Amino acid sequence: MGLLFFSKTPVFGEFFFKLGELIIIQKVTTVFVVCHDLHSNELKLNFVESYFGAVAHFLYTVLLFHLLLICLFCERINIYQLPHTLFLPMAHKFLTFALVASVLLFGTVNMMNNAFAQAPDWYPGKGVRQDMYVKYSIEHYDFNQRQPYVMTLYFQQQDQDGNWIVPTSVEANGRVLQGTLKLSDTMSPLLGGEVPQEMRQFVSGYQSSLTWLDAFTTVSAPLSLTAGSWGKIASIGGSEVKPSGTQQVTFAGAQGVCGASSCDATRVTWHKGVDSNVWVVSDFPFPVKAETFADVTTPPAPIQYRFELLETGSGQPAAATGTGQTSGPPLERTTTDGSHLILTWDPVDIQANSTVNFGLEVRDANNSPLQNVAYDFTVKDANGQTLQEFNNQLSQSGTATHPVTFNSTGPKTITVTINSVGSRPTGQIIQATDFNIAVVPEFPVSAVIISAAMIGLVVVIMRAKGLGIGRSNLFGTHGGL
Repeated sequence: MGLLFFSKTPVFGEFFFKLGELIIIQKVTTVFVVCHDLHSNELKLNFVESYFGAVAHFLYTVLLFHLLLICLFCERINIYQLPHTLFLPMAHKFLTFALVASVLLFGTVNMMNNAFAQAPDWYPGKGVRQDMYVKYSIEHYDFNQRQPYVMTLYFQQQDQDGNWIVPTSVEANGRVLQGTLKLSDTMSPLLGGEVPQEMRQFVSGYQSSLTWLDAFTTVSAPLSLTAGSWGKIASIGGSEVKPSGTQQVTFAGAQGVCGASSCDATRVTWHKGVDSNVWVVSDFPFPVKAETFADVTTPPAPIQYRFELLETGSGQPAAATGTGQTSGPPLERTTTDGSHLILTWDPVDIQANSTVNFGLEVRDANNSPLQNVAYDFTVKDANGQTLQEFNNQLSQSGTATHPVTFNSTGPKTITVTINSVGSRPTGQIIQATDFNIAVVPEFPVSAVIISAAMIGLVVVIMRAKGLGIGRSNLFGTHGGL
């Protein structure tokens, strides 16, 4: 027994593990563990060397022993000023062995815990902050007749319970809907918000797309973006949902997220017939992009939901105008018996005071044209007033064309009612489906004249500049002539 002085930090190569045995240098008498950081991955061992002799072998059989580890949590430490020393009898080989083994075990556990702590995790709502807004384009199989719409959410403030008060706007089919959502910390809508009836289907589309991953990873039980699996979809033969590495993803709102046209994102994927993908950026409250497919028995699988972040920032967003999302042709609807109705039109941009030719196709569940289809074709405005109708129409080949003239702008609805198909009598099959379209303002003649004049002026200026440059190259400047 006696006062010991530190000499150097040993090389870990002096220790060897083999078949549960620990080979150590005999007469190592003191070990100090110095932790510079509670979460550090590095473990510094300071040994006192004395009378190195033979190498001893000991089985790891000691379970109870007296052990003192001095662990100081500070940024800098002078080990020579330690107020305590640990004295171990030179002959107590088991204590020496236990001390070294425990130190190594402590270091391993510490590094494992730190590795888990540093693994990036994500859940819907992570990174949300007051006064931020997000603007998404969303398309869902079950809502808005599969047509895309734009939803903007502004995280205005939190109430006394920590729930978010979120003024929300929806732009769909030329209309603007306004409401206020009350969202939990999981970003799920709660009772207490102010949402008009006609806006509720769009909120449902939001909940079953942007927050769909909440079924796997939540604020109370977040999962790592490097985990091998997040679980399986709750259905017969449910697919495994799992992160599949990072990749550069391009989306409209990337500049507001990472300051570039594309961002590093983790791809969360599952496969059932076809790959479905959702891209997540760490510390952003919603996925930035997704394309998923419905679970069907007969391919091809339709889109279940698809969305993309269009814009994000701080402060109250600009007022919605209703022009943020317009659906172009073709539009497709599926009736209750599996028939497909496909609507096209030309020109694509429907303007007021112009004639638009609408094409209609009717196909069966196998995508073959239906013969002898009796139907009604009705055009209505946003108030439900009939603008034009074609009743008791018959399509022998399953296709038809109808010209329609619109005298006003705004959202319109085309309703197609199937009265009979083939030899089945009229009235036995009555199915109706709606197509939502938008009529935009006519481009004014004055704007055309002004645009043409501006273009002409630019051409003249460019020619004049070109002539001046030519003279300068050949003869010098104008002042030299």
